[in-house]
Amino acid sequence: MQYLDFEKELENLDTKIENLKNPFESSGLTSLDGQEIENIQLEIDKKLKEIYSQLDGWQKTKVARHDNRPKSEFYIKNIFNNFQPISGDRLFGEDQAIIAGFAKLEDQSVLVLGQEKGNDTESRIKRNFGMMRPEGYRKCIRLMKLAEKFKIPVITFVDTPGAYPGKGAEERGQAEAIAKSIECCLSISQPIISVVIGEGGSGGAIALATSNKVLMLEHSIYSVISPEGCASILWKDASKSKEAAESMQITAQSLLKHEIIDEIIEEPLGGAHRNPEQASNFIKESLIRNLKSFSNQNESEIIQQRKDKFLAIGTKLPEETSVFDHEQVFRFSKNKFLQNKKIVSFFILLVLILFIWLLN
Repeated sequence: MQYLDFEKELENLDTKIENLKNPFESSGLTSLDGQEIENIQLEIDKKLKEIYSQLDGWQKTKVARHDNRPKSEFYIKNIFNNFQPISGDRLFGEDQAIIAGFAKLEDQSVLVLGQEKGNDTESRIKRNFGMMRPEGYRKCIRLMKLAEKFKIPVITFVDTPGAYPGKGAEERGQAEAIAKSIECCLSISQPIISVVIGEGGSGGAIALATSNKVLMLEHSIYSVISPEGCASILWKDASKSKEAAESMQITAQSLLKHEIIDEIIEEPLGGAHRNPEQASNFIKESLIRNLKSFSNQNESEIIQQRKDKFLAIGTKLPEETSVFDHEQVFRFSKNKFLQNKKIVSFFILLVLILFIWLLN
């Protein structure tokens, strides 16, 4: 088990309980102290609740990136039945950063698209650390259109630091592939449900998360840029990542408050990496429930609901903002506009004077 910097007390307690569970010592076989083990386990549970109920944005970022956090491949194996993988975009090649195929969720046929980071050095290199190339997005587009043809809902698992920014990807039309994927998500007539299971980064994530329902695991993150990238741009200092993570409000709790996502899926105590099977069950229950919510909607209603959802983002004031605050913001914006208008007019006049002077 990998321990994060704020989990040192847990590491000591886990080590202690493992030693108690080991019946062999230098003197030979000994008896287990069940009461002591139970007491330490209660202390561990108490400490987990205490730590994980107070995580800030940067700490949640670390949990979302945890090496042992279950990835898409694990969830696909544990949630769905009869998964049939499909490869290739029919244009360039196969992208191992995305697992795609048709499967059964109970009795419902679904298309599953899962961004996959990998679990060890070999698989991470193979999966390109979850950073998709253009052919990956084009494969998703191809399969989403196929799912629409056969009236099959789409489920996506989002877990990526962002789309791959390499030279080859840019030459093959990375930006265009992302834009087309977003367009496809908005236009298909079948329900799309996205689950952010770890790190949802930038356009690489939104390309598969432009959905009717966007769900997030409790300790996952979702943002337009990584905290490190934001800190490097704003302060020219990547060490200010903690401040950036707080300012960006990238946690599931902040995003639900601002109505950018639709639901938070509870994680097992101490994060999904401490009990992956239980995390799978929580996700499965949420997916089944959310899919059923579309059973009485026709195709046009499904498309309209998706469009309305994204058009509404950013249009509502936070609850604590009063009418007076809104009017004050409007007056401030108006004054800034008039001030800028005067500056622009001054420079236009200055250019005209200079032009007339040059003619003479």
